[in-house]
This record gives sequence, structure tokens and C-alpha cells, in this order.
Amino acid sequence: MEENNFATQEQIIGALVYSIIFLVLVTLGLILFFYYSRKKIIEKEVEKVNIKLDHQKKILQTTIKVQESERNRIAQDLHDAISSKLNVVSLTTNVLLEDDSMTPEQKEALNHILDITTRTLESSRKIAHELMPPILDKFGLKVALEELFDEFTSNTSIKINHHIETLNNLDKSGELHIFRIAQELINNALRHGRADQLQMELKKEAQGFELVFKDNGIGFNINEQNKKSGIGLQNIKSRVAILNGQLFVESSKKTGSIFTINCHSYGY
Repeated sequence: MEENNFATQEQIIGALVYSIIFLVLVTLGLILFFYYSRKKIIEKEVEKVNIKLDHQKKILQTTIKVQESERNRIAQDLHDAISSKLNVVSLTTNVLLEDDSMTPEQKEALNHILDITTRTLESSRKIAHELMPPILDKFGLKVALEELFDEFTSNTSIKINHHIETLNNLDKSGELHIFRIAQELINNALRHGRADQLQMELKKEAQGFELVFKDNGIGFNINEQNKKSGIGLQNIKSRVAILNGQLFVESSKKTGSIFTINCHSYGY
């Protein structure tokens, strides 16, 4: 009788052990199922986000490409249409000035026309140059940036300290993006930040580059700026995104601003 009871207890214990093992296995199975299901859901969400980001990037690329194409067209029109016609006006005015039959009043008026024409021609050339700098295509980014700095500092009290390294593996489109970013940073610092001392460093890295821009302007509240990004800053962000880079901004009122762009891989 006791043996039968002992056997029955063993059977009950064995059944409980197997039941517990079964429940543990089922629980582990459910945990693994939910884990991999969750993982798949997260992967799908990440994939959706990446697709959305790629789509946004393509839109940015197209928008920037259209902007550059339009800049190029306007620069060409300024050179071919406006500048050529102004040159004709200038030459004609010089011919009339050589006419001895002209009265002093007429010559004064012609000199005034010539002065206005010359200044307008110079402005037209400067605008065309800013829209599409030929030196960038001919001599590369380093020389183009150095000329850009000279244009801002010549005959002004503005000082720009700079250290520019040559980025050998950057294509022409990438060079143009960096050049436009530099233009925008300088314009923002002078117009909005009211700075008079700027510093820019462009350093080559193993897999990309780092650009650091500093100014001694009035600065701004970053949180407020993020809510109402102007066209200039938005344009910088768009070009940084196209370069597969990251933009970091440090600023506060009356302390100036620091813009840091890290790009660890070229390409679109």
C-alpha cells in the first residue's frame, strides 16, 4: 500500500515537473515570439522612416538642383543680355563725348550716364559672379573660398581668419554645396548677427571633412530659431543633409555663434 502511495506521489511530482517545464517552454516561446514580432515591427517602422527620409532627401536634391540651374541661367542672362547691352551704352557714350560739338552741359550729362552705366555694369558682373562663381569650376573650392573671403574683407573693417584644406575626393557638386554654405554663413553673420570678426576652418578627415564657422555677432536663442528657421538657415540644413552631414549650432544672445558641420562620407 505504501509502495503504491509512493509511486503515485512520484507520478504526481513527475507530472508537475513536466507541467512546469512545459509552461516554461511555452512562456519562453511566447516571449521569443513577441520579441521577434516586435523586432519585425520595429524594422518595418525603421524601413518606413528610411524610405521617408530618402524621399525627403530626393526632394531636397531636386530643389537645390533647380535652384542652382536657375542661378546659372540668371547669371548667364546677366552676362549675355544685360552686360553686353550696358557695354554698348558705355561705348556709345564714349563716342559722343569725343564729339567737339557737344556743349559742356551735354558732356556733363553724358559723363553722368557713363558713370551710372559703369557702376551698373560692375554690379551686374558682381551679381553674376556671386550666382555662379567661375573660379570654383576652374580652380576648385579652396581658391574660391579664399576669393570669397577677400571680397568681404577688401575695403571694409570685417576680418575673416581662415584655414582651408583641400578636399581631394569631393566632386564639383559637393564643392558647390560647401561654397554656398560658406556664403550663407557669412551673409547671416553680417546681416543678422552684425558681426565684424569671423573665423572659418575646413579640415580634411579620413572619411570626410569638418567645417567650423565662428562669429562675434549678437547671437540668437537656438530654441526660438529652431521654431522659425529662416530661409538662409534652412538652406544650410538642406545642403548639409544632401552631403550626408550633421549640423551643430551653439549660440546665445551677445556671445556670437558657432556652426559645426561634420561629414563622414561624401556622396548622395
